[in-house]
Amino acid sequence: MSVQVQSIINKGSTGLVVDIECHLSNNLPNIVIVGFANKAVDEAKERLRGAFANCKLQMPRKRVIINLAPADVPKADSGFDLAIAVAILAASQQIQIATFGDAVFIGELGLDGTTRAVRGIIGKILAGRSHGIDTFYIPRANMIQAQLVPDIRLYAVENLSQLYAHFNGIEPLAVSLTGHGQLPELPDRIISAKDEPPSLSEIVGQENAKRALQIAAAGGHNILLNGPPGTGKSMLAKALPSVIPAMDREEILEVTHLHSLASHNYEQIITERPFRAPHHSASHIAVIGGGSALRPGEISLAHRGVLFFDELPEFSRPTLEALRQPLEDRIISVARAKDSADYPADFILVATANPCPCGYYGTSGECTCAPQLIARYQQKLSGPILDRIDLYSDVHEVNHRKLLGNPANPSADADTRELIRKARQRQAARYGSNQLNAAMSNSDIKRHALLEPEARDVLNTAAVQLNISARAYMRTIKVARTIADLAGSESITLPHITEALAYRPQRITSQNQARV
Repeated sequence: MSVQVQSIINKGSTGLVVDIECHLSNNLPNIVIVGFANKAVDEAKERLRGAFANCKLQMPRKRVIINLAPADVPKADSGFDLAIAVAILAASQQIQIATFGDAVFIGELGLDGTTRAVRGIIGKILAGRSHGIDTFYIPRANMIQAQLVPDIRLYAVENLSQLYAHFNGIEPLAVSLTGHGQLPELPDRIISAKDEPPSLSEIVGQENAKRALQIAAAGGHNILLNGPPGTGKSMLAKALPSVIPAMDREEILEVTHLHSLASHNYEQIITERPFRAPHHSASHIAVIGGGSALRPGEISLAHRGVLFFDELPEFSRPTLEALRQPLEDRIISVARAKDSADYPADFILVATANPCPCGYYGTSGECTCAPQLIARYQQKLSGPILDRIDLYSDVHEVNHRKLLGNPANPSADADTRELIRKARQRQAARYGSNQLNAAMSNSDIKRHALLEPEARDVLNTAAVQLNISARAYMRTIKVARTIADLAGSESITLPHITEALAYRPQRITSQNQARV
């Protein structure tokens, strides 16, 4: 007898529905799994034997052939265990196949028959829903994440015996209808003084950089902070998440799914905006994503949050150049010989840089770097990368006498957050979605920029004098649009465009041409 049930595997940031076919024949008792399965899937045979024995279920004393279709797609997922077990039970007529209809089974089995959480449950459920499937049997440990997905029916399975009793009408499982999606009540995260993020108000001076960070938070713009060591560049970057509005339900769903694909905490829900700060020694794959088993990298784990590159010129040239696509398209395509995947990468890039390797060129400190070394260091940032950075701000040295006289001002931070929240509300009303100004297309700019004639003339003149590229020209308008939103203005006026031009990133090497 042959039966077929359905399961789902991760495929990039989404999933692929897989048919689990089971056929029993009167040959020597054995379990054979075919269909391009890797070792993790093939080892399901031993997990199934142990689970059936400990749950006092009968493993058929026949040749059991399991086929995973489509057979030309690599399968590397322990989440097939539950579906294979159901297929065997149905094929051996221990349960009736008509009782579960068009449903999907996802879950890993332990030797004692209990189910364990699997990776990427949200993407799998979304893939099934896109194929018209609305009923899912999943491990109880995955329920918190799965309930975020709207308009589905969920059955939480704790062990194989429970599933057997459900399909035989002995003790039916309770069904959970997610409705519009359920965000469970989570305990407030306890923040110790050690990991409490800094706020903008407690940073002394650097008003120009603070203003640039406000613009970046309001419009989702990338920013580069340049200055000598010890002036607060890293502290400014770490303070940025404190003024970005909290994630909504849809963003929590996206971010949680991506972190589930890369993290060992499969059941964790991410409710705070990510702040990822990879070290410059991180490998190219760790930052971009990929590997033998495709996984999202740091740029995707920073989706809907902040990606912090401290000492940007210290990162490898291939890693920096790989940022071109995500900074432009807000998605990263990872292609390997065996497979390929697309991962979302919509983040705010906050990068810092020193003026030279020792950090003191052009400051009151003594620079010990040779001119050639300074030029080589600064030329690590290519024109195409700088062109994709919207805001550039110098961070200057601060008078030591002022360092202890600037306590945090919670009311000022609250005012900043409210200002940014209102600016984002204006953008949501304008585009009808969560899109920010940084993601405007050319058609969006022509439709929504609303430059006043005087502002347009100044922009055109500056573009010629400053030799601004076409990409930088459009990005300047995006920044000006955000500045106008912060000011509550429907159109872009002259002060908005002049401030946006003041934040245009410049080739850091230009200041050193005479010296070299």
